[in-house]
Amino acid sequence: MSYAELQSAVAGFASGLIELGLRRGERVAIYLEKRLETVVASFGTAAAGCVFVPLNPLLKAEQVAYIMRDCNVRALVSSGERLGLLAPVLPSCHDLRHLITVNGRAPAPPETPLVSLGWDELLRATGHAGHRVIDTDMAAILYTSGSTGKPKGVVLSHRNMVAGAVSVAGYLENSADDTLLAALPLSFDAGFSQLTTAFHVGARVVLLNYLLPQDVLKTLAREQVSGLTAVPPLYIQLSQLEWPPIISQQLRYFANTGGRMPRDTLAALRARLPNSKPYLMYGLTEAFRSTFLPPDEVDRRPDSIGKAIPNAEILVLREDGSPCVANEPGELVHRGALVGLGYWNDREKTAERYKPLPAGIAGRDAGLVLPEIAVFSGDTVRMDEHGFLYFVGRRDEMIKTSGYRVSPTEVEEIVYATRLVGECVAFGVDHPTLGQAIQLIASAAEGESIDCDRLLAECRQRMPAYMVPAGISLRHGPLPRNPNGKLDRKTLATEFVAAAQGDAAATPLPSGSDD
Repeated sequence: MSYAELQSAVAGFASGLIELGLRRGERVAIYLEKRLETVVASFGTAAAGCVFVPLNPLLKAEQVAYIMRDCNVRALVSSGERLGLLAPVLPSCHDLRHLITVNGRAPAPPETPLVSLGWDELLRATGHAGHRVIDTDMAAILYTSGSTGKPKGVVLSHRNMVAGAVSVAGYLENSADDTLLAALPLSFDAGFSQLTTAFHVGARVVLLNYLLPQDVLKTLAREQVSGLTAVPPLYIQLSQLEWPPIISQQLRYFANTGGRMPRDTLAALRARLPNSKPYLMYGLTEAFRSTFLPPDEVDRRPDSIGKAIPNAEILVLREDGSPCVANEPGELVHRGALVGLGYWNDREKTAERYKPLPAGIAGRDAGLVLPEIAVFSGDTVRMDEHGFLYFVGRRDEMIKTSGYRVSPTEVEEIVYATRLVGECVAFGVDHPTLGQAIQLIASAAEGESIDCDRLLAECRQRMPAYMVPAGISLRHGPLPRNPNGKLDRKTLATEFVAAAQGDAAATPLPSGSDD
């Protein structure tokens, strides 16, 4: 699809929404795999002055229904097959009025107020201009993966989306000559960013719905991709495969987001891609993107998440709001044009994460009487003497053991360095004397096996005693991911605790026990 064809389709979709009677700011959910209609619906909704809500295609019917009820979705764009799966839950979505099907009109569920029409029918509407909006109006609601409970809807403005595209395209040096691979879900901020950054400079985008990591490599080679952004679990899998030599000649950069990339994985990728620039990035949906490490700093600071992206400022603050000194751990706070509009319809959680900057911080002179809202990330970081940031861990995931606070990512980093596992996740479980004991769940690389005794011996050699896992559990095959492709630490920890409690309940008590 050319940009001219895309613009025509976007205008037609926007006109169709206006003809349906959608008002300014009403929500349109998009429940599709990556395809051209997904892109048209996203940008067409924004062009109409409405708000698009991209739903991860991996979500199940009840999860989709929860999101549509939560943000009062008025129209749903999907396929006939997917609408069939949603039929039992659609009546519970009380604000939903319109079903738009990309592959022909699908019948609306009986005894509902839903009106169904096909994609081509909607795009035939012409001549309807979109509602007037300004840059601080809502453009999208992106739902987080819900690792700590029900998913939260992060509201992003037109300004957030455009400022993010300009910033990211700037430091990645994107141009019209680039071909970007959209491998991440478009419901994920970094995934949708592949579209906005490319569109900002007129680059080409390849939409990929992959089943296996090998599919990613085949597409990189076939489509002559010059820019790849992915999350660590995918890079870990890719680093264990043989890469077609042509990829190294055409891939200008590869970028990491969604968590720390293990050093050995980074080294393996760089060995396969000597001509490609590595960008190590950190971001959070509430502020779209926050930091990046320039490629020329990777050798000196491979563990750093870098410095603030253009048009953003990153602060490291203590609990009392005062700035931390060099190398003192504190909370990462993001200020600037990419700070979102809060969580949809959730005052309490918004107040926890979006807060006014303290007076006197970051040039906030006392003469400025209006508050500036920044994102307090909940992530613990430290900043060195040169201003480079290092991720320590999420506050709600820190393991408190033997009087120490241990970052699970630090444990995982050391375990990966042993080269004895394919994937791993560390977390804390309650312990009567330690407070929490460190548990590790690991899976072997494809075609390999794990020697637990050897792995534990390596941990004892490489870690202080309080950091050594108290237990190691093995799993076959890739570890579970959340809908954004990240390893699902929360689910693994919950399943482990439930299984341990079940085993304890099933164990017979000794004869004569009073318990």
